[in-house]
Amino acid sequence: MAQTVVNLNRKLEDQGRQGLGDHAAGAQVAANSTQGTTGMAQSRVNPNCKLEDQGIEGLGRVHYNLLEPALIEAAIRRDEGKLGLGGAFLVSTGAKTGRSPKDKFVVRTAGVEASIWWDNNAPMEPEAFDRLHADMLAHMKGKEYFVQDLFGGADPEQRLDVRVVSELAWHNLFIRHLLRRPEASELASFTPDWTIINCPSFKADPARHGCRSETVIALNFERKMILIGNTGYAGENKKGVFTLLNYILPERGVMPMHCSANHAPGDESDVAVFFGLSGTGKTTLSADPSRVLIGDDEHGWSDKGVFNFEGGCYAKTINLSPEAEPEIYATTHRFGTVVENMVYDPDTLELDFADGSITENTRCAYPLVAISNASETGMAGAPKNVIMLTSDAYGVMPPIARLTPQQAMYHFLSGFTSKTPGTEDGVVEPQPTFSTCFGAPFMPRRPEEYGKLLEERIQKSGATCWLVNTGWTGGPFGTGKRMPIKATRALLSAALDGSLNNVEFRKDPNFGFEVPVSVPGVEDKLLDPRQTWADGAAYDAQAEKLKGMFRENFKKYADKVDQDVRDAAI
Repeated sequence: MAQTVVNLNRKLEDQGRQGLGDHAAGAQVAANSTQGTTGMAQSRVNPNCKLEDQGIEGLGRVHYNLLEPALIEAAIRRDEGKLGLGGAFLVSTGAKTGRSPKDKFVVRTAGVEASIWWDNNAPMEPEAFDRLHADMLAHMKGKEYFVQDLFGGADPEQRLDVRVVSELAWHNLFIRHLLRRPEASELASFTPDWTIINCPSFKADPARHGCRSETVIALNFERKMILIGNTGYAGENKKGVFTLLNYILPERGVMPMHCSANHAPGDESDVAVFFGLSGTGKTTLSADPSRVLIGDDEHGWSDKGVFNFEGGCYAKTINLSPEAEPEIYATTHRFGTVVENMVYDPDTLELDFADGSITENTRCAYPLVAISNASETGMAGAPKNVIMLTSDAYGVMPPIARLTPQQAMYHFLSGFTSKTPGTEDGVVEPQPTFSTCFGAPFMPRRPEEYGKLLEERIQKSGATCWLVNTGWTGGPFGTGKRMPIKATRALLSAALDGSLNNVEFRKDPNFGFEVPVSVPGVEDKLLDPRQTWADGAAYDAQAEKLKGMFRENFKKYADKVDQDVRDAAI
């Protein structure tokens, strides 16, 4: 029988902590530990920039910039998870198995008052943040903590120096994978631009801290700090950094993107970027063994070209197979990979990739070096192809369509997709949604700012834009089936090698974009979604319903974009 990965010594009901461990006792264990890592850890930090120099005082043992083996040793000692096959580390994130976007706040300070998109970002008053900060530091006193000093951004001219302070050793391992790791020689002078404090055992007080629940993610641009409490979901760490870069980089004329990216081998000018929300296939489709992976989730586009924000990947593992995704699958049996919320056999430790009983949002986190074809620099030239991924739960969209620059702006601002189960707290089945810029939860500025930046970049580079549906065909969710990944890959390959531009196209009667009529290796019927439905009239009705949703959503942006973009609207 398979069992759930557990990271607690006592039952959750005995702790009353929603799956979050009590580490006060763990600090005392650490105090008596003789791991022999203290000297190494102290030498791997700027002696003039320790936590006490930042006003974080009175903690128990503090570990600075531990390497992967030491972090795994600490996590095992603290009973945070279990060592799996190949040395992967198996963890449970507790009650929170996805992001908590409704619990994310931006502190309303004078410096950002006029530039934050407040319709999309819940405000927190500075005084409430100050109380939250003070209470969290008081809660942390006497306990063991782990610190990683890391870079957000592969381009030295654009990156942020970020310090992550974690209550959980495995969270420190996770963020060490996901951000970019300085050389040991760089740590001695490392001074953070921003600090993230992640304390899962801390529960916020909505009345005192100006938040919604006991869970809180609070960003303060004035104090350059993010506070995270009452969630064990590690993805909040990386998305916090993404949100920071999404605010800071546009002021420099750099386009921040929720996208994966790759380039042709030996040719850093043949770049493709893949926009899309979680569950649309960014990680899977960019990990093409015939191309060089720049990164799987977050990038910037500057005058120099594309650069990865991260140093690792955070891939979904539900139904992951060694045949379809061999390299990603192999990372789940690799030393140091963090495997979240997967069910495993208690005797053999074999992972059950088909079991989503804990959450559909099962994931693994690993460094880019685990992928054989990953870029060493995380940087390349401007994109030749811009791909917008959508997961259409209505079953209306074709598997691929070619967009004009104006249509690309329209679909970028629309950001149509379906939230997939588990990626957010409470999402249990696909929910059609419009997430502007294919990443609204992480966009602190108004979407038109990002849209204008992307428009300028596309015009300057001459990139070809494609809309790719990885969602449903033959009917909506519950009736149809997921788009075959083999077909998606064949269409993308044809787009990237240029051969797709040479086939016959038809104008789609619903959306006005161009759709190929026939592509080698892809069933013709699949290219015309109406033909995949048993009832053509039902398809027409569904298409009209979706078009109405597009029109209603675009009203928010119509008076803020140029006329040519309005003309491209549905």
